[in-house]
Amino acid sequence: MKKTDLVEMVHDMVGGTKTQAEAVIKGIFDAMAEEMAKGGTVDIAGFGKFEGKMRNARTARNPRTGEPVEVPAQRVPKFKAAKGLKDTVKG
Repeated sequence: MKKTDLVEMVHDMVGGTKTQAEAVIKGIFDAMAEEMAKGGTVDIAGFGKFEGKMRNARTARNPRTGEPVEVPAQRVPKFKAAKGLKDTVKG
């Protein structure tokens, strides 16, 4: 499923124009991304929890040369599925 498919679903459910449906979806995703960028949590009951977590600095290796590379600490997105979503996906 792609963003255009989501726009089509929202348009079919709610009505209005496809441009309005796309604006709603974009607004939701933007709000979620902003909250996670601040280190916050977006918890959607029955679906899951989205978080912006800090990953510690570490030393990695360049796979081509084998040289060590310093990777700085950075915020990364994390998702933990809720039990309801897991049960739905299992079938």
